[in-house]
Amino acid sequence: MASKTSFPRDKIRILLLEGIHENAARLFERAGYTHIELLPNALPEEQLIKAIKQVHMVGVRSRTQLRGPVLDAADKLMGIGCFCIGTNQVDLNITRSRGIPVFNAPHSNTRSVAELVMAETISLFRGLGDKSHAMHQGQWTKSAAGSHEVRGKTMGIVGYGHIGSQVSILAEAFGMQVIYYDVVPKLAMGNARSVESLHELLQESDVVSLHVPQTPQSANMLNAKAIRAMKEGSILLNLSRGNVVDLNALRESLENGHLLGAGVDVFPIEPASNDQPFESPLRGLPNVLLTPHIGGSTLEAQNNIGSEVASKLVQYSDQGSTIGAVNFPNISLTQQAGAHRLLHVHINQPGVLRQINRAFAESSVNILGQHLQTLSDIGYVVTDVATEYSPDLHKKLVSIEGTIRCRILY
Repeated sequence: MASKTSFPRDKIRILLLEGIHENAARLFERAGYTHIELLPNALPEEQLIKAIKQVHMVGVRSRTQLRGPVLDAADKLMGIGCFCIGTNQVDLNITRSRGIPVFNAPHSNTRSVAELVMAETISLFRGLGDKSHAMHQGQWTKSAAGSHEVRGKTMGIVGYGHIGSQVSILAEAFGMQVIYYDVVPKLAMGNARSVESLHELLQESDVVSLHVPQTPQSANMLNAKAIRAMKEGSILLNLSRGNVVDLNALRESLENGHLLGAGVDVFPIEPASNDQPFESPLRGLPNVLLTPHIGGSTLEAQNNIGSEVASKLVQYSDQGSTIGAVNFPNISLTQQAGAHRLLHVHINQPGVLRQINRAFAESSVNILGQHLQTLSDIGYVVTDVATEYSPDLHKKLVSIEGTIRCRILY
């Protein structure tokens, strides 16, 4: 006999936090999902624990923390969407061990961040922030002193990924020379040139723009020694991760005149909401642009992010596809007509696939297609089978030793 899906669309509950663009909700609705709740802010942990208990898919941005106590309460959770670049707010080890893929949008706000880099570069070389503030205070400070064109200057990019390479293209369009450093060899865009070391880049660059992930290796990458190695009169921009720059060392270099200016969009500790005060050793310094983590905060970027992450969650929920998951085996799938699809997530240990196929054989199931992908600790098997099979098949699959979760998709 044919079996019903274990999670029909009209039963799946979706929670979207932190003002995720409404485009995400529209995409879910077009795909047939009706239980969607949008909240404008992050929730305190106690409220989040209550809200997430009956949720099957949750979408967050950077403020919501999905860790131990919250994940312990989310016993129905089957997918997480980070509607941003990073996934530091989610415990990827716990979610993987529980068979919950986590998706993000690593490319959708690339252009927005790159444009802000160039805007800050020009603003700092012209001192626009301070001049505008002085004008608002009634002071007329017309002078060319300390103002420079960016044309002919050298832009040094640390981390030549999607954002770094976009900055490279824009900087070159402004007439800048571009050099870059990355721990992984990357093909240069335009006339950009790769350098052998971070130290070499710091010494040659008039502007140093950071675009690195948060890793143990990148923590405090721009410490006091590195900042002292920067070219005198240069500018430092950090629109990557808050723990990459030693802010006290940066303040010292700005106060003693070694650096001309700085632009910082990310911080080691950031307010949890717009109602909380912002504290930083960089407050009050001249020619320092401080922005509240808005590198990717444009309507265009949020629209794109909403579509990208919601689409990945729908593809996983509807088809079992995990392409783009940051903590899960990646399998690309399309829907197969005239078949049932079963998903099986298990501890990666010998013999599981054999037991899965034995369960199919014992239930006289005809396998039409099968996909297996593993990481070091978990395995993911997607099996398409003929539409008629015994209703006890799901119980057999769940009872296999090492099973984390099993779902009849359609």
